[in-house]
Amino acid sequence: MEHNESTGPVPASPSPAGASVPADPAVVTARHDAIRARIDDAARAAGRDPAEIRLLPVSKTVPADAVLADWPALRDAGCLTLAENRVQEAAAKAEFFAAAAATAAAGNGAAADSPAVAPLPRWAVIGPLQTNKAGQLAAFADEFQALDRPKVAAALQRRLADGSASRTGSGNGSGSSGGDGDAGNLGRTLDVLIQVNTSNEPQKAGIAPSEIAAFVEQFGPDGPYPNLRLRGFMTMAMIADPSSPDGDADVRRCFADLRELRDGLAPNVPDGVTLDELSMGMSGDFELAIAEGATTVRVGRAIFGERPKP
Repeated sequence: MEHNESTGPVPASPSPAGASVPADPAVVTARHDAIRARIDDAARAAGRDPAEIRLLPVSKTVPADAVLADWPALRDAGCLTLAENRVQEAAAKAEFFAAAAATAAAGNGAAADSPAVAPLPRWAVIGPLQTNKAGQLAAFADEFQALDRPKVAAALQRRLADGSASRTGSGNGSGSSGGDGDAGNLGRTLDVLIQVNTSNEPQKAGIAPSEIAAFVEQFGPDGPYPNLRLRGFMTMAMIADPSSPDGDADVRRCFADLRELRDGLAPNVPDGVTLDELSMGMSGDFELAIAEGATTVRVGRAIFGERPKP
């Protein structure tokens, strides 16, 4: 993808069928701040430093122009990264943001009087990836949180290393071309988290906990995926049964299992690998995740509003 260097106004992206109705930016910012306050309270209740925990807004189905309108206030509130489930939606939004920034920089049209778009967000993809979409993700993403099998790792490695993944979409992300030792000489690097199926539900993506150690050993500069920088794990807990007195305990167990898995592996990871990140917890259960060590919580509807029913 190339930045749109048009000097005309950036058109608003149409709302796709089934898209959520965007909220006023002030409402979105207020929701973000309320969630941030709950995160801080949960961290303190767990004896943790609130600064250890990142709030990752997920703008799934929210039109790009609405997210762009929300971005300056979210950034000013401390948000550095935006997340999407689908790589196609994330790529389109990254391109839309880059075009808006170019228009604003040129000082043309209404964009010149709008809040500054830059610095642009980092972009994280948190949903499953098909191997035929690896090149699309490698071209713009800073972070991929749903790495769930070696085949996807190999596809990303090929696209990152062959130089075809030219950097677009963010001016301050961790994904980079060059400057990272041997991997930098080959192309871009990408921060990744391995998705772990801690609930053992067959319908969920993720690697079984028993297979994680062998997969982790494949990372680092001397492994087959030198351009993938392994930073930790991601999981989705089971949905609590509201009729069960053990519902919250079952959810919390999923999070505790991921933390215990990480703690057991962390002392012996390959050089260049860190397992500091635990991405776990969403709108309905992030406080339980924080109690069990989450460093990133992924929040969508509690910030951007309810999504439409299919």
